[in-house]
Amino acid sequence: MNDKTVTLRSATPADAPRLLEIYGPYVTGTAITFEYEIPTQEEFSERIRRTLERYPYLVAERDGTAVGYAYASPFHPREAYGWAAEVSIYLDQSCRGKGIGRVLYDAMEDLLRRQGILNLNACIALPRGDDPYLTLGSVAFHQKLGYQTVGHFHQCGYKFGRWYDMVWMEKIIAEHPDSPSPVIPFPEL
Repeated sequence: MNDKTVTLRSATPADAPRLLEIYGPYVTGTAITFEYEIPTQEEFSERIRRTLERYPYLVAERDGTAVGYAYASPFHPREAYGWAAEVSIYLDQSCRGKGIGRVLYDAMEDLLRRQGILNLNACIALPRGDDPYLTLGSVAFHQKLGYQTVGHFHQCGYKFGRWYDMVWMEKIIAEHPDSPSPVIPFPEL
């Protein structure tokens, strides 16, 4: 069930401090991201700015406080991949399992479809057995939203003294015409 107390808005570079508070624990305590160090506020702010040049970067707020965010990025930089986008999501760890992720991804999917994006892809770390830093939660979340595993890479990420697999999951969100229209800048919410 969707969390009806959450509002969505477009991120701005000024959101970097709060979004880093959400992202930091994923860097330091999980293998959900393969970054080893928490980015600086300046670096994170620049990531937001660069993303917004072409793709949506959404913030979910509850009572005026950001509780999660999702963004899209190029699936691959070459032009022929322009109709596919990679999606990423991070929630305040106290807000997981409350429907906020679905609200963010539903809005993201709508915006990307309106842009002309046809395929959504998610790159997800996968544990190799029981693991204190990673569960299958992200895979289950994406499966619930209609994503399918399309690629499995073995022992390609190393963090916390252990090797991790990685899967690519994909969701087709629109028809693939013979001559697709160019992708447009992302529309407003």
